[in-house]
Amino acid sequence: MTRSFWQSKKHRAYGHHALAWIAILVACSVWCGQSFQATAATGSSQSKTNRRAIPPSAQWDKASADFFFSDAFATLEGTRPNFSSSGQKAAASQNTAPVGDGTPTANGAAESFKWSSLVSADTLTDEIKTLNAIVSKTVSSPSDFKGGGYDQARESFSAIALVFAVIAAYDEEVRWKKTAETARDLFSRVGFNCKVGTDQSFAESKLRVKDLESLLEGAPLTAKNDRDEDFLWSQVAGRPALMSRLEVADGIMSEAVAAKGDFLKQAEKLLHEMEIVAVIGETIQQKDFEYHDDDTYRGYAATMRDSALKAREAAKKSDYDGARSAVGALKKSCDACHADYRS
Repeated sequence: MTRSFWQSKKHRAYGHHALAWIAILVACSVWCGQSFQATAATGSSQSKTNRRAIPPSAQWDKASADFFFSDAFATLEGTRPNFSSSGQKAAASQNTAPVGDGTPTANGAAESFKWSSLVSADTLTDEIKTLNAIVSKTVSSPSDFKGGGYDQARESFSAIALVFAVIAAYDEEVRWKKTAETARDLFSRVGFNCKVGTDQSFAESKLRVKDLESLLEGAPLTAKNDRDEDFLWSQVAGRPALMSRLEVADGIMSEAVAAKGDFLKQAEKLLHEMEIVAVIGETIQQKDFEYHDDDTYRGYAATMRDSALKAREAAKKSDYDGARSAVGALKKSCDACHADYRS
């Protein structure tokens, strides 16, 4: 009786434990099922979020196709550039082509161009002094001025305007830099007005000569310009007036290289003239100047400029043969240009 009682009691205890374990297993099963469902739902959501767009059809409909040219090359004008050729490479880099000692050309960026690579500050001031003596004679009397002096005044005033234009843009310290822009415009205007000899052009010339003498004496420029538009190099001087200045240089350089003895005596004068020639050669290539967009003309001007710089370097070294060779190349370029273009 006692043993049966204890056995029954033991069996009940085991039964209770079994029921407890069964309950735990059921709970775990339910929890795992819910977790699996949540994970599946999350994965499904991410799969929907990362789904890629369907690629477009390989065939365009007419409405879409009309937005594009059927042959884009057929709409282009002119010949296609050939960058493998040396000519195209030179044209593509014309704004950074080396000048003389490797300075980029002023075309398109004259305000940042190193004019000091072409001309010294001493040459600029000496040129003003020389031209002042010439224009002073042209306004000595109204009759002489109207009788032909106005043409020489035109050439000299135009050359003075060019020098002041370079001074205004000069990349180093130089005399008259603060008033150079005003002087440039004043002398440019009188140069153009001296195309004819009239009472008005004579009176204006007298005023400009007085201004020039005051500047040379160290006095400030009191006259004012009335410029109301952007500056253009083509407004400084007409091409014919600059060609006249080149003719003066041609006579001096021909005399300087005629014989070695003459060369050594005139080396300084040759150096001055070659720097002025280089300045003119650079100036006539500037935007809006006559023929500035003609590649052949620009080629002549660039050769003239570079040859002048070579002659200058030869003069500095007292190299007669080098100077004569450079002057010969310069003259050849000028002759070829004159054959194709006439002022």
